Amino acid sequence: MNIVLWIIASLLAIAFLAAGAMKLVQSKEKLAASGMGWTENASASTIKLIGALEVLAAVGLILPAALDIAPVLVPLAALGLVLVMLGAIVVHARRKESQSIVVNVVLLVLAAVVAWSRFGPWSFTS
Repeated sequence: MNIVLWIIASLLAIAFLAAGAMKLVQSKEKLAASGMGWTENASASTIKLIGALEVLAAVGLILPAALDIAPVLVPLAALGLVLVMLGAIVVHARRKESQSIVVNVVLLVLAAVVAWSRFGPWSFTS
């Protein structure tokens, strides 16, 4: 199960590192034009904040455990992603973007599995 959790955490890290970096680097207008319609209703600073949170969570899913420095940060990063995805689901539900909600739910479930597993039965401290 430990290998499965590493794979899930790695996939989440790749996805959120890419998504977060894109939000940090690209302008609000460019993000909206690329299909992120929700950015039209958010301020540029909010978009950058979400991007920064996603990048930090991506790093937090891998580095603490890989370096064996404060591995408790792994489930905390996963929990942070659960919260980000809950917010994303609310935003997409308000905009009636059902396809985006499906993606957000999948990412939320994967992050929840990592959080629950690393806090519980497959923690790095046990």
